[in-house]
Amino acid sequence: MQFSEKRNLTRWFIILASFFIVILILWNTYNFFQIFKNEERAKMEFWASALTTIANANENTDIELPLQIITKNTTIPIFITDSKENIIDFNNIDEEISKDSIALKKYFNSVKNDNQPIKMERSNSKYQLVYYGDSPLLNKLKYYPVALLLIIILFGAVVYNFYRATKMATQNKLWAGMAKETAHQIGTPLSSLIGWLEILKLDNVEESTIVEIEKDITRLQTITDRFSKIGSEPVLEKRDIIEDTKNTVDYLQTRVSQQVIFTFKAPEHPIFVAINPALHSWTIENLVKNAIDAMKGKGSLAIAISELEDVVKIKITDSGKGIPKNQFSKVFEPGFTTKKRGWGLGLSLTKRIVQEYHKGRIKVAHSEIGKGTTMQMSFKKV
Repeated sequence: MQFSEKRNLTRWFIILASFFIVILILWNTYNFFQIFKNEERAKMEFWASALTTIANANENTDIELPLQIITKNTTIPIFITDSKENIIDFNNIDEEISKDSIALKKYFNSVKNDNQPIKMERSNSKYQLVYYGDSPLLNKLKYYPVALLLIIILFGAVVYNFYRATKMATQNKLWAGMAKETAHQIGTPLSSLIGWLEILKLDNVEESTIVEIEKDITRLQTITDRFSKIGSEPVLEKRDIIEDTKNTVDYLQTRVSQQVIFTFKAPEHPIFVAINPALHSWTIENLVKNAIDAMKGKGSLAIAISELEDVVKIKITDSGKGIPKNQFSKVFEPGFTTKKRGWGLGLSLTKRIVQEYHKGRIKVAHSEIGKGTTMQMSFKKV
């Protein structure tokens, strides 16, 4: 518990430290931007002063320095207007804009919002206004904080996905370990049951009882085999998926409530798919049991197998309570369950078997609240 609390405190410290660093960078960027803006303002005031000097010059005025100041500005867009904001002259404006009076007026209106104009006094008691926009460098600097935030968000997404993947990998290892340990624990009493069955045969117990016990022992062996395969690469076999599916359904049908009406439809010819029979049986069992739970042990359950050119589909349709659309993907997440008692691992393991081991697909094909749900699995034929 103390280790977990320390780890959470460390995580929150890192998050807060990162947040503080981001704020510090953005604040420094803003200050940097303001320094550049003030420097450009000073340059434009010098520029306006130089232009005023040249405009008011006489034969004794030294205009060499003012001319240098004016010619040095090649990046900052400038508009010179009269007191009524009629454009008199402009400089550093794109040639295509300068040739279009409408575009030029529109650009001028946008430049007016960038900075306060500089007033230039004339010798005849009149004045002109200098409007100037931000330089290309300053415009690029405006988008720097946005780019920085996008980089931070992208970095955060990468870290989150890495953390989530690591957590899921740890969970998978835990489940695999639990599954293998379960298989090991079941193995010991199962061996004893097989021995007791042989004793019952010697005591001439009724044949039908022996047959049913053998079926249950075989089932326990199958379950043990399933759990032992979790976490390791299963051996796939070319199997008739219709026969394997029907065998599992027939076994379950004899062991659930008689109020559940089963129907099974499939082509009369075999369809071969590369699967592990024990794991495929597990997927069918999970889906059928979930369907029965959704119907509360009473209703109709239809299993239908169909084929396309290179794909076979298995649909399991119940008449249960249905699944809301916003939960279609959530039902396959580990830990998600609507039952009062349940670990929420059944459909998660089913998805893993179908998609990771059998290279198939599984989804909620259709569902209506109060009417039922159709789960669909699809596999490539071999």
